[in-house]
Amino acid sequence: MTGKKDYEDDAWATLRRAPIVAGFAISLADPGGPIELSKETMATLKAIGQPGSDEELLVAVSQDAMAMAQQHQNPVDGLELKGATAGQQVLDELRKVDGILRTTATPSEGAAFRAWILACAQAAANAAKEGGFMGFGAVLVSEGEQKMLAQVTEAIGGAG
Repeated sequence: MTGKKDYEDDAWATLRRAPIVAGFAISLADPGGPIELSKETMATLKAIGQPGSDEELLVAVSQDAMAMAQQHQNPVDGLELKGATAGQQVLDELRKVDGILRTTATPSEGAAFRAWILACAQAAANAAKEGGFMGFGAVLVSEGEQKMLAQVTEAIGGAG
């Protein structure tokens, strides 16, 4: 089992950002208006608070990320996303997470962490209908979001 003490500060910050970055990836994939963004963000935060595993690593990252959110600190502090390449930068960040998990986390922690990251992304994707007009013809998960979910899965080395 690993915990915060087992990670360098920058690696820990990367892990702490990972769940919100995964949710943000979905928002980037199919940008909606402020209501959709708010729903996706709230769904991601809820998923962050429920890591779905009692692995020490997940619990510690979840608690750390939620503490930052409660203190109104920027949960993606240290990650600067720029313009048209933001989607690629998010995927690169998640690849970095995969590398950290492979080198430091136990195999069970890595699998649980990857599943949690995917759950955060899926929660964001399911949070708001996309497209259509006044709710008619909208879909729960758009084609762009489905594509991003697949890219997120690939970036973190699969679901387990």
